[in-house]
Amino acid sequence: MLWDGLGIPSAEGKAGRPSRALTFDQANAVLEQAKSSRLHAYVVISLMTGIRTEEARALRWEHVVAWDAKRKVWRPVSEAGFRHKRFALYVWRSVRKHGDTKTEKSRRTLELPERAAEALKAHHARQAAQKLKAGESWQNNDLVFCSPTGTPLDAANVRRAFRLITKKAKIGEKWTPRELRHSFVSIMSDSGVPIENIADLCGHSSTAVTEEVYRHQLKPVITKGAEAINSVFGRGKSA
Repeated sequence: MLWDGLGIPSAEGKAGRPSRALTFDQANAVLEQAKSSRLHAYVVISLMTGIRTEEARALRWEHVVAWDAKRKVWRPVSEAGFRHKRFALYVWRSVRKHGDTKTEKSRRTLELPERAAEALKAHHARQAAQKLKAGESWQNNDLVFCSPTGTPLDAANVRRAFRLITKKAKIGEKWTPRELRHSFVSIMSDSGVPIENIADLCGHSSTAVTEEVYRHQLKPVITKGAEAINSVFGRGKSA
């Protein structure tokens, strides 16, 4: 069975195209255009933490935590608020069958970059306003990313909203939310983050999985040998 990268079977019945990764400039353009979208925090979190789309859609507020420096403990932001310096995600659920993450290794805790934490803070405030507006029609599922009435996000609607963002960013409409994760891997690799760390951040059981799934996004380590030889013997010198 084919899967569309969002934890649901593909309805088209044909092989999907290989996933791509945003360049750094494209990623910045997407982040800028996402500011006016209800999907803003979703895009920021996906791009800056590398969580899977099915993990993002299942994320609950009880799993968004702040470090309480006074008590020296992580507390849900629903209790602690956002007046703290450090925040993290407990990536413990997905929209897969039974709500489990893809693998046991996929259950992980990810500290949030400052920009991601700020996006979630603004998103939390907007959602509170939505809840008041919805009144009795609001369904309290504690979901971080949900519809205007609190129900789970539909994968197709997320794809459409994301493609509208990429269109506004002038990079085309053939991008999918799952490629934010590929972009995360690519940007981390280009920044010199070791593959072992990338594998941990992505929730992979081993670096071999990371190398297999994201071989096109990882900076080729095979070039290191050539770089070392150039350093020892010099560049462009004949014997």
